[in-house]
Amino acid sequence: MELVTFFETLWLARIPIIKGIGVTVSISVLAILVGTILGIGVGLALTYGNRPLRWLVRGYTDFIRGTPVLVLVLASYYVLGTVGIDLGPFQAGVLALAVFCSSHVGEIVRGALQSIPKGQTEAAKAIGLTFPQTFAYVLGPQALRQVLPAWVNTAAEMVKASTLLSIIGVAELLLRTQELISRTFMSLEFYFFAGFLYFVINYGIERFGRYVERKTSIPS
Repeated sequence: MELVTFFETLWLARIPIIKGIGVTVSISVLAILVGTILGIGVGLALTYGNRPLRWLVRGYTDFIRGTPVLVLVLASYYVLGTVGIDLGPFQAGVLALAVFCSSHVGEIVRGALQSIPKGQTEAAKAIGLTFPQTFAYVLGPQALRQVLPAWVNTAAEMVKASTLLSIIGVAELLLRTQELISRTFMSLEFYFFAGFLYFVINYGIERFGRYVERKTSIPS
């Protein structure tokens, strides 16, 4: 009987839940995309930048990686507003997660690039390739195969970290779930259902990573 009541309540609340899923997916995709682009730049700077640039980027990476995501979220929303940068909850949340993602992706990219023999870079220079061409045709494809497994884990972490944005009022899946629980008092049922939805999203990311990994693998 309780299960029937839960499904009836779930059906009535389908619109808020769907909206919450949409916001969670939007935040996660934006944070992962922006964070990955920034992270590639961070990884390149750590690997090939001059000494002052490497020190600067190293300080950024270590500081961000050592800061809790919740602190970054609160800083993006409240602290930036005190210096005249007014961001809405959604924009502040995406910024915080993207910055956090970039620091981890940067380390992943750095490790992958440093594992590639230097002789390949020298060979690319010898045939007249510029650095962008060397990265696009020589270094990037090789690094991609090593980056993918760790990148999938980082992407999944961004989905889970998106739950922290409920603190600043972003109506993502967790906040929508908490609103339903406050009205229905079905805490166990709705938290379990929310956990299942987060699992589905992360499973989709994991399958996408496996697909790209198969497409970029070298045939044996």
